[in-house]
Amino acid sequence: MKVIRASVLGYCMGVRRAVEAAEKSLHENELLHKKIFTLGPLIHNPTVLSNLEDRGLKVLTKDTLSLADSSSVVIIRAHGTTPSVMAQLEQACVQIVDATCPRVHLSQKRAAEWSSKGYAVIIAGDRNHGEVTSIIGFAEVNSVPTFVVQNVDEACNLSVPEKCVLIAQTTFSPEEFDKITKLLQSKNDKIVVFNSICSATLERQNALKNMAGHVDGILVIGGRNSANTRRLYDTASAICHAALIENETQIPQEFYAMNTVGITAGASTPDEVIEKTEHKLLLGKN
Repeated sequence: MKVIRASVLGYCMGVRRAVEAAEKSLHENELLHKKIFTLGPLIHNPTVLSNLEDRGLKVLTKDTLSLADSSSVVIIRAHGTTPSVMAQLEQACVQIVDATCPRVHLSQKRAAEWSSKGYAVIIAGDRNHGEVTSIIGFAEVNSVPTFVVQNVDEACNLSVPEKCVLIAQTTFSPEEFDKITKLLQSKNDKIVVFNSICSATLERQNALKNMAGHVDGILVIGGRNSANTRRLYDTASAICHAALIENETQIPQEFYAMNTVGITAGASTPDEVIEKTEHKLLLGKN
């Protein structure tokens, strides 16, 4: 069997920063006995989350913020958070480690800047995604209307304000964003558009598409709750037979009979899981 890796796969810069911040905080506080939290699941990868949990990392939600106090360290994940939640943490005198992805920070700043000018904020993204929630929070500080469109159909039904700005979730589908942009521009040609989709998302998609015609099947490795991993799986399925797995124990039996298997991985997938998957394939047995 031959295994071909996509030229770009695995951890993106923002996720790597967040994981390294968590590991550093856990290491530094081994002797201080502080409580270490992340605000929401650090990343969308159950293998990584389980390993960090075993080392003492706990997850806070908006309903359990009161668990954090002056003896706590709270890590803001790559998705970022809202100004109101950040204010609550500061009032509780917790030690804050801000691991918000720089690209998400930029979208937050744009939402704050343009909303302060009276512009409504439209976000192309997954309505329940942490990043989208954080960007909305920065716009709502200035009491402007905010809207989330998840696809071109929702954009079609949107009444576009005269003054508005469009911002993309960093892991949003480039094709869908292009459709949404054109539709909203047809309704209001003065809309301010920021294509804030991360280059890592585009690079992973393009590297995957380059596998077409070179592999018999593609394994997409990543968390099932990860938006960018699901989109990789959708693309892979259009190329050839594909499977979405979270680790090497989930490789479908039929892949061991293939001559050439392609591997790609979502932005929350660590190198170790990719290595183990490739190794198990090359061993040729389930």
